Amino acid sequence: MDYDFIIMGSGFGGSVSALRLVRKGYKVLVIEQGRRFAADDFPKRNWNIRKWLWVPGLRFYGFFKISLFRHITVLSGTGVGGGSLVYANTLPVPKSDFFNSGSWKDLKDWENELAPYYLTAKEMLGVARNPKPGPGDDALLKLAEMIGKKDHYSETDVAVFFGEPKVTVADPYFNGQGPDREGCRFCGGCMVGCRYNAKNTLDKNYLYLAEKEGVNIMDRSRVINVIPLGEHGKDGYEVVIRQTGGFKNIRLRSKSFIFSGGVLGTIPVLLRLKRTTMPDLSDMTGAQVRTNSEALIGVVSNDRTRKFSEGIAIGSIVNTDQFSHLEPVRYPSGSGFWRLLMAPMVSGRTLGIRVYRVLEDYILHPRSNARAIFAGNWADRTQILLFMQARDSTLNLKKGLFGMRTGVERGSAPSAFIPEAQDLARKYAKIVNGKPLVLPTESLFGIPTTAHILGGACMGESRETGVINSDHLVFGYENLYVVDGSAISANPGVNPSLTITALAERAMARIAGARIPG
Repeated sequence: MDYDFIIMGSGFGGSVSALRLVRKGYKVLVIEQGRRFAADDFPKRNWNIRKWLWVPGLRFYGFFKISLFRHITVLSGTGVGGGSLVYANTLPVPKSDFFNSGSWKDLKDWENELAPYYLTAKEMLGVARNPKPGPGDDALLKLAEMIGKKDHYSETDVAVFFGEPKVTVADPYFNGQGPDREGCRFCGGCMVGCRYNAKNTLDKNYLYLAEKEGVNIMDRSRVINVIPLGEHGKDGYEVVIRQTGGFKNIRLRSKSFIFSGGVLGTIPVLLRLKRTTMPDLSDMTGAQVRTNSEALIGVVSNDRTRKFSEGIAIGSIVNTDQFSHLEPVRYPSGSGFWRLLMAPMVSGRTLGIRVYRVLEDYILHPRSNARAIFAGNWADRTQILLFMQARDSTLNLKKGLFGMRTGVERGSAPSAFIPEAQDLARKYAKIVNGKPLVLPTESLFGIPTTAHILGGACMGESRETGVINSDHLVFGYENLYVVDGSAISANPGVNPSLTITALAERAMARIAGARIPG
């Protein structure tokens, strides 16, 4: 065997797996389709789409990917470090309902089972409370007071090093074994890649330590095929790898294989394998895909004295009811790409009604629309609001004629028209003297946008109810695992990165150490 474990993907699941397995004495390889990024490789603002966007067909090898489906638009990350390169650092623990719902609810007492692993994940990711609310956070506090939820407002727990800005210090997290760091400058640049070495991305903790201890990372490469050796993989797996954008195949053998490519990386490969080399994969593969029932709304202020780009990507949160919360999201000054893709916030039962209402808004409010579209520095003047709910509905992912497609599985389809979200956005707009805008896919077609697509390889008691068991082992095959957001088996209702990390920590803790000869 070339390796004991080959891991597809270097995000929160893959990076945890790599470090914990190498520390157990295993020989580990990580395959990542994206590239490595140094601080200088990140764009200063999102107008530099070649550095920012992942569109390999156009030779754009950035780290931010936009995927369009019939029922959802998905925002995700790629590169060494996966979604940590582009996510907003926010690391909450879900409420109790999450642990007692979905296909996994009867498998374990998950809230107690995962509690120690949440603590480990927080320590490894360097979680700290945001010490410096920005203008958008101050406005959120005013909104919380307006709706009688002041006691439900707080600054966020985030993966950021809040040392002294512009001062480099020795590793503050791992007894000097990690990389040097610099304190956060509160520039709002978290989601276009931290250029100042303050964001605790995975290449500064799990992956950094894993490579230091012997893990190999093959970047700009993708998994084409996974072929079981022996009956159901009892003799391991042959893994076919191809360079991103290339044509030459590399074949390696591994005793075990871990899918950690995220939902849009893992599920398409599993569905392809089910039709070819792994026919005994569960029929539940691609089922129970869910989001956090999100709404993303931009509020463009007419007040030129406000600078919403100041702060960290998400600096505060308010729980608006038992199931919902609101967070202000920011981009760094000068990052105005999204202005090209915004339209008035409307709702309506049919496409015709929504088109009419968008046109009506443009006609009746030409000045406010012009000010919103042509705002001088869009990121400075715009506060994006992220609304999330724990209410559940599920989709499925299937192979279509021209790629992956979605279908409604249970409940109603995710909707861009969440009345509570639109009401909160209008109230927030009054506070900041602004206008709410959304993506045209939302205002016209009702297709919501999510940065948190989950599921598709959920846990179950058997292959009839899930794709993996409670130890993340794939039903029907030996030494085959899914350890990423695909394994999330209920709606957490909050940013899921900490939960993926905690689940990965638990999964790796249940794998025995290697038998070292002699």
